Amino acid sequence: MEESDTYPKEPFAPPPQRASSAAGSSSTTSVHVTALDGLVNVNSLFTIAVFVGLSLTTPGQHSLENPSACDAGLDVARKLLVFEVVSFSFFLFSSLVAQGLKLAINLLNSKDVDEIFRAHINYKVLRFGMLASAIGSVMGCLFLMLSMVNVIEIRLGMLSCGSKSTVHAVTALIVLVTSALVVYISTAVYAFLH
Repeated sequence: MEESDTYPKEPFAPPPQRASSAAGSSSTTSVHVTALDGLVNVNSLFTIAVFVGLSLTTPGQHSLENPSACDAGLDVARKLLVFEVVSFSFFLFSSLVAQGLKLAINLLNSKDVDEIFRAHINYKVLRFGMLASAIGSVMGCLFLMLSMVNVIEIRLGMLSCGSKSTVHAVTALIVLVTSALVVYISTAVYAFLH
């Protein structure tokens, strides 16, 4: 114990604190990157759904309904193809915008090694890009829903025939997807305005 008394003790000095705006910027940038990651991941899943929808339908396919009058015609198959392509285009647009924003944030972060999670970005550009990406996802979901209605008509029979299974499937699809989109849009608008 006597030996330790001979050496002077240095007081512990914590590392200097960053300004409060830097801490706010770092958490905000991290949240934006996480949100963009989630958006890209969800768009990837929906893009897979587009291709599954395309692979499950072939022209001239008979529905599961007995009367052949309930079989979907070529016009339904054409609409399905158009809706799938438009849906894919919106998801691709949304993902590319989100990836571009992530790339910009990561490149700006790489300039300053000491501040890993902080990027000096134009918030108007970031907000506009995130809004454009969210709109692309919503439009992609709407066109994917329309294409799924066509898939149901091809597989289960036309809605005009009044098949219970077709009506129930389309009703469930429209109610669930529309309610999810309302929640998504209202959350995105709230976050955008606040």
